Amino acid sequence: MEHNLDKLDRVKIGLNANVLKLVAVTAMFFDHSLQVFDPGDTPLRWIVHFFGRLAAPLICYLIAEGYHYTSDKRSYTKRLFLFALISHIPYVIFFNLNGGMATSVMWSLTLGLIALTAAKHKRMHVLIKIGIVVLCCLAAYPANWHYIAVLWIVNFGVFREQFNKKMLVYTLIGLMFYAIPGLFSMGTFVTYRFGFLVAILFFYLYNRKPGKRNAFYKWAFYWFYPVHLVLFILLSLFFM
Repeated sequence: MEHNLDKLDRVKIGLNANVLKLVAVTAMFFDHSLQVFDPGDTPLRWIVHFFGRLAAPLICYLIAEGYHYTSDKRSYTKRLFLFALISHIPYVIFFNLNGGMATSVMWSLTLGLIALTAAKHKRMHVLIKIGIVVLCCLAAYPANWHYIAVLWIVNFGVFREQFNKKMLVYTLIGLMFYAIPGLFSMGTFVTYRFGFLVAILFFYLYNRKPGKRNAFYKWAFYWFYPVHLVLFILLSLFFM
């Protein structure tokens, strides 16, 4: 009974998907702005990076939610793949990745959606499911957030109805593959990576409502990623 009341309260006062998207893109925007307006290793940079850790997990969560609600999963996957292609060159230019081997988080999100589709397939053998998820993790390795994003998306989709379990798995993935390794390789400044844990509050407050839906809202969040990178590229040229 208490569990049901808790769910009802969240529906009444919670955050819809559009709000989560807005929080994610705002966090991403300010985090990426540090590439242009570099304050050095200052408390300000730490705070902005800490807040920026909300972007990836919130977007991964919404990808899994999108999988649940969409009636055309193939078109959904194609849209993500298209924007992975569109975002590649701006990403490489903005982050000065001359070799071109790395690519944006949009590729990780695409592979995460593919992995989740396999994991949720009703007739596929479990070993084949595991194999596809592993292959998606390997294919995502050159991309931003790589296999972490793939595993988060699969976790959020598979354990969608089990909040405590999916938060536990989410936390373990983030600690083991992201936050703790950073301390050993880059020092204490990267404690900002533990900001990914703040996303749990937003997951809890999410009311499973999409918010206002029209063509603008549908496409604005896809276009935000490559467009904001192009904007920062132009600004970086201006401030050179």
